[in-house]
Amino acid sequence: MIFSREYIGYLARRTVKHLTDANMIHTTHTPLVEERVTSAMIEEMALEDRINEEVRVILEAYQQEMLRSGAQYAEMFKKVKAELTRKYKAVL
Repeated sequence: MIFSREYIGYLARRTVKHLTDANMIHTTHTPLVEERVTSAMIEEMALEDRINEEVRVILEAYQQEMLRSGAQYAEMFKKVKAELTRKYKAVL
């Protein structure tokens, strides 16, 4: 993950504070809202890690074929990652 869990927690707290200060949300249970926003942000940030791992598994299965054809790992990684990103409708 790009950011530490502590930093994501900080971002979530700041987001909730900004939304409540701007009267965009109303809550009497701020810590619970912060916890849920933190969880959602961590899950979203972990999506790229899961996609990267899936790309590695796919490329490992085609390793011999890539060696025979002379395909570059980095180039194939980008192509497969772009395809999976489209498949999952993710924004990275």
